[in-house]
Amino acid sequence: MERENMPRQLQIELPPDVAEGIYANFAVITHSPSEFVIDFARMVPGAPKAKVQGRIIMTPMNAKMLLKALEDNIGKFEANFGEIKTPDKHPNAKGQIGFSNEPSS
Repeated sequence: MERENMPRQLQIELPPDVAEGIYANFAVITHSPSEFVIDFARMVPGAPKAKVQGRIIMTPMNAKMLLKALEDNIGKFEANFGEIKTPDKHPNAKGQIGFSNEPSS
């Protein structure tokens, strides 16, 4: 196998201040010709706005590679645990994302 076609191993460093992670239940994606910006936010029930917890900026090529990686991982997740329900497929959904003030039935 040619050297350029061999898989490379990449060591990833996870600093302690990042290892715990940040919870986000909402994302806003914007783009320009040269970059995609993804703001991850947290919505709180009854609050009039969502607070951005983190921002990721990437090239269009890397954004597309992220999309493919997410599609692959979601497929593997659903193969193990079943379909992930989204508001457009959930029987009680009213097209809302995040929290609702109405009790679920």
